[in-house]
Amino acid sequence: MNINLEQTVLRNLLTNDEYMRKVLPFISPDYFEGVYKGLFKEVTKFVAKYNKLPTLESFKIEIDEENSLADDQYRSAIDLLPNIFTPESENLEWLITRTEKWCQDRAVYNAVMESISIIDGKHATMQKNAIPDVLSKALGVTFDTNIGHDYLENVDGRYDFYHEQEERIPFDLDYFNQITKGGLPNKTLNIALAGTGVGKSLFMCHVAASALSQGRNALYITMEMAEERIAERIDANLLNIPIDQLENLSKTMFTDKVQQIAAKTQGKLIIKEYPTGQANTAHFRALLNELKLKKNFVPEIIFIDYLNICASSRMKGMGGAINSYSYIKSIAEELRGLAVEFNVPIMSATQTTRSGYSNDDVGLEDTSESFGLPATADLMFALISNEELNNLGKIMVKQLKNRYNDPTRLNRFTVKVDRSKMRLEDDNDEEMIPSDPDKGYDDKPLFDKTSSGQRINQENFKNFKMED
Repeated sequence: MNINLEQTVLRNLLTNDEYMRKVLPFISPDYFEGVYKGLFKEVTKFVAKYNKLPTLESFKIEIDEENSLADDQYRSAIDLLPNIFTPESENLEWLITRTEKWCQDRAVYNAVMESISIIDGKHATMQKNAIPDVLSKALGVTFDTNIGHDYLENVDGRYDFYHEQEERIPFDLDYFNQITKGGLPNKTLNIALAGTGVGKSLFMCHVAASALSQGRNALYITMEMAEERIAERIDANLLNIPIDQLENLSKTMFTDKVQQIAAKTQGKLIIKEYPTGQANTAHFRALLNELKLKKNFVPEIIFIDYLNICASSRMKGMGGAINSYSYIKSIAEELRGLAVEFNVPIMSATQTTRSGYSNDDVGLEDTSESFGLPATADLMFALISNEELNNLGKIMVKQLKNRYNDPTRLNRFTVKVDRSKMRLEDDNDEEMIPSDPDKGYDDKPLFDKTSSGQRINQENFKNFKMED
């Protein structure tokens, strides 16, 4: 325990109004020990009650009247206060930064000690499965001093924001770049909806391979297939070789081809497998921290294959006490929170409902288990396949939700698919695609058909005309 630092923090909380208002909301009493803990609680009470800093005399009076300190702590406090109430001129930026580091260190220390008590069976309420959450919460301690956007005063900053080039991970597929205005932005959750065997994993493997080819760092988390199977798909994609022919390559030829790829990119691709249904964002966060520490690897995009077979860190252990809607929505919210925390786009997928397997058209009503997914996602699109499309070697893409662009623009389009090589490419001959409105193959925008939303009767708009 750094007594001098504790005193510095407490001194400035009592004498530096600007510092106090910036850091007080983020400091826990548990970061202090002994008399300092008691004094911090009294500071918090005083500021909450009077919204200003106390003087030495007023603080003494409050301590006397509250009578919350033990006798030995009271005597120590009275001896300490004259020294603590002596203002010192400190660099505010340094002081806030150093306080944040101190809070982080104390949070981790407390979490380690709490974890030990859990392991020893001495914790009153927590079991061993709570340890990852305890440590994860401690590692997430940070100061957020942003108090929001002042609409009228921040006009210049807002104008600059509209005209700055946002960092995005582009696709190598033209229509996807069009609907996302150039690719996937950071701090977003993007979800592909498809039935079994349509191409969820194929799509994500293709985008991961594309990201690597662009020189990006990509992390692919799989809970459905083994690491080697995902790597096999990406080999087929990048080497442009049918997946069933990879085994025919000699070791020398295979190694040479992979080395050629390595020579053309500055990026890395890490593939990590977790057991189905057992990994949650706490595991992913720990993995990200470990990758940074051990391999100096920081991903620029993360793939989660796939959302429905993740676990929720918030709701684990609740068993039948939670419904599937809330559970899946919780997973989506946690994944989006992870995207924000690590400043990356996350690409994941979800299954259609059983009825959606055989549909030629897929809507939000076909989202498996949870309508809460579209509410959380920034981009959500369906991958649709049928016999006719399969014969053409194509998959139809239908936008379901889009925060980046107008979802009625390019509401539907097709991409070519080579399943043997696990590759997608732009479809430049869309005239070959059926355009039967009854089957939902038109490019016209469709209204939401879900029971959760309201279907707008297009008949009501027959005679509607825009005024000149």
